[in-house]
Amino acid sequence: MPFATQADRDAIEAEGPWSAQDVPATIHRALALRDPARPALSFQLLSGPRSRAITWTWGDLHRHAVQAANLFRSLGVGPKDTVAIILPNVPEMASALLGGMIAGVAAPINPLLGAGQMASLLRDTGARVVVTLKAFPSTDIAAKVAEALIHAPGVRTVLEVDLLPYLAPPKSWAVPLLRPRHTVRHRADVTDFARAAAAQPPGLTFPDPEADRVAACFHTGGTTGMPKLARHRVGGMLYNGWVGRRLLFTDRDVILCPLPLFHVFAAYPVLMSSLMTGAHVVLPTPAGYRGKGVFDNLWKLIERWGATYLVAVPTALSVLMQRKVDADVSSLRVVFSGSAPLPRELFTRFKTATGVEVIEGYGLTEATCLIAANPPDGEKKVGSVGLAMPYAQVRIDAGEIVVNSPGTDGWLRTGDLGRIDADGYIFITGRAKDLIIRGGHNIDPAEIEEALMAHPAVAMVGAIGQPDAHAGEVPCAYVELVAGATATPDELREFARARISERAAVPRHVEILPEMPKTAVGKVFKPDLRRRAITRVFDAAMEGRGRVVEVVEDRERGLVARVEGDASALGGFTVAWEAAGAPSP
Repeated sequence: MPFATQADRDAIEAEGPWSAQDVPATIHRALALRDPARPALSFQLLSGPRSRAITWTWGDLHRHAVQAANLFRSLGVGPKDTVAIILPNVPEMASALLGGMIAGVAAPINPLLGAGQMASLLRDTGARVVVTLKAFPSTDIAAKVAEALIHAPGVRTVLEVDLLPYLAPPKSWAVPLLRPRHTVRHRADVTDFARAAAAQPPGLTFPDPEADRVAACFHTGGTTGMPKLARHRVGGMLYNGWVGRRLLFTDRDVILCPLPLFHVFAAYPVLMSSLMTGAHVVLPTPAGYRGKGVFDNLWKLIERWGATYLVAVPTALSVLMQRKVDADVSSLRVVFSGSAPLPRELFTRFKTATGVEVIEGYGLTEATCLIAANPPDGEKKVGSVGLAMPYAQVRIDAGEIVVNSPGTDGWLRTGDLGRIDADGYIFITGRAKDLIIRGGHNIDPAEIEEALMAHPAVAMVGAIGQPDAHAGEVPCAYVELVAGATATPDELREFARARISERAAVPRHVEILPEMPKTAVGKVFKPDLRRRAITRVFDAAMEGRGRVVEVVEDRERGLVARVEGDASALGGFTVAWEAAGAPSP
């Protein structure tokens, strides 16, 4: 059945209740339904279009996931026990994630976090086993995990994944000489994940009951702040896969996924949809979009793999649009974008360059991700996150988006502000929590503000995201000093750097204001700070050839810069802009 309008969505729901839909009861049973000979997962360590790559069939992924599950059970992991997975995008991330869900509760943790944040999450999840990276050149993940484990004594076993088998000679010959060393002061047993899993039987050695249960624990908050935990049931995970099977993917699709599997976007709408359809997922480098050369080679990677879907965020699309389309991308049918609003200009530029429309979606970690998407066969209302998925309900309560779906436990207040138009399309008009979104990862401004507030000369701080042509947003901070006190922006930035645990959250720019803009009740009024930042960044980008006249609020696009002069340098930014004389939309 096509999905073009709200009537199509309603027709699916009219087939019967969600409980009557044909959905496997467990992750293991979903895996067992796939054609074992077809490709499931491909990976290349380096980004080149001819770089060495490996492919696991569905039979391979089933075996690796089951062996991982058996290994976890042999290490004392029961249905309510947690396996933490601190890995970049490698095949073992998928097998450990699925194996953890089958055996107990899988808890993926962002490997970009600092050791202190990792330790806190390991304690909060009660993890008994950690799957992570073995020390490897150009990454500090192993060292950070080793430090975190000192402060997470509940972890008994560390299973290490070595990237060396994915590297071809002659580069592979240098790894033993360049492999970094770090001091190990924790007491957990350390062993090789691949070798330990391979010693397990390929068939499940324990019962796989049908009862729905919590099988995953994802953290919110992204790369900074102290993230909160959201617990996910099998039914909610497979709901994402069912939506993918019913409305988005087929077993012939190839999904190029440079987004991290520790995030719900890649783990559920992508991996679970692949699990339910038999689609083929491709992971280009462990760091995805952050990987060296990925943007320069992405068009060629689409051609290499015959990708039909590209999973992206607006900031990634903005950077990609700065590269000429230098390969045959005719296989590409759809780009699926989430995490932040997609500017109308970026939608148009991408369609003009590739002939492909971008589908915006909406999901939350707390809701086991997928809630809404623009219909693949219908109108794409740019600026909207589309229609609610079948069996998902969305309403507006006092301006706030409230949702209910098979992935939530009743109605969930999202913290997002929005509206719904007459056709059922959902528009997000603001983020109640004011998170800074840098390259698809969330940064909590509170951590920046708290760090700067520790300086004796600082009276008030407002941290926001300033526009950036490469990352979409980067952190910046505005400061009001204590009366009579003195400090310089450079001094304050270095003060913050010493107190912020994750490098990505260190403010790119610190500015001292004579007085902070405030609301009637004395809170920092951040929209004014955003206007200042947009004006400053855009004026600098235009280098005297143009200037920002004003920054206005648009109901659908948010803050829009009105500029005069030569604005050609603004093409890489995701913040909307228009000529100063243009009529308001």
